[in-house]
Amino acid sequence: MKLLLNIIWLVLCGFWMALGYAIAGIVCCILIITIPFGIAAFRIAAYALWPFGRTVVRRPDASAASLVGNIIWLVVAGVWLAIGHLTTGIALCCTIIGIPLGIANFKLIPVSLLPLGAEIVPTDAPYPARY
Repeated sequence: MKLLLNIIWLVLCGFWMALGYAIAGIVCCILIITIPFGIAAFRIAAYALWPFGRTVVRRPDASAASLVGNIIWLVVAGVWLAIGHLTTGIALCCTIIGIPLGIANFKLIPVSLLPLGAEIVPTDAPYPARY
């Protein structure tokens, strides 16, 4: 089922959302000081391309630098990417088949707003605790 949902996701919105993250990552990597943001954008691009079967967990060992970085990301790119997820999610929820995809778009909004200090893990991985 995950494979089928991922294929439908890729065709309807995954490619375009991943492209948005990739463009944000390229812009961030061009500016040398924002390379950590670019790396985070590329990680989220891979997640936005194929989201079913993976989830986002917050790292408890994230430092204050992650907090400052998330605030900068929120202002520069996070709001725009979150708006993209919101509008795509609303559009997908207009059909019965698109409801699971719309919900997946809504689940991507928190990581698009605050990517630093988050980790993308498989849902079936044997992790002792989800934080």
